[in-house]
Amino acid sequence: MVRLVLTAILLVLVTACGSIGLLPTRELVQKAIALGLEQTQQKLSQQLDLNFQGFEIKRLSITQEQPLTIENLPAFHVRGTYDLIVKLPKRRLTQPKKPFDVYLQIQQEGKTWRLLLPEKVSKNTQPIWRSYLIQ
Repeated sequence: MVRLVLTAILLVLVTACGSIGLLPTRELVQKAIALGLEQTQQKLSQQLDLNFQGFEIKRLSITQEQPLTIENLPAFHVRGTYDLIVKLPKRRLTQPKKPFDVYLQIQQEGKTWRLLLPEKVSKNTQPIWRSYLIQ
């Protein structure tokens, strides 16, 4: 009887771990934040005629990872903070403890991750998800 109970518990644990799949790593989250920053940086450069020299992400701290399903695929809502260093031609700006809030989705084959950005059409509708490959 004890063996049966232990076997059942192990089976539940293995199944639970398998359903979550891969968890996003700190490196993946950093790449996702960088992808979002690059898009914002390009828009700002064009609109304000700024000469960005790049940026660095330091001291990434993940405070929450929430598994969920978006469009029938497993995803994670990840929150935390990071320090941002913006490189300008004559100086560097440091913004400590910037909060981040990203949605990451692993693709069906389990080999690639995508950054998901929600786009609200109206208050009463579900968001449209824009998807960007994280490399």
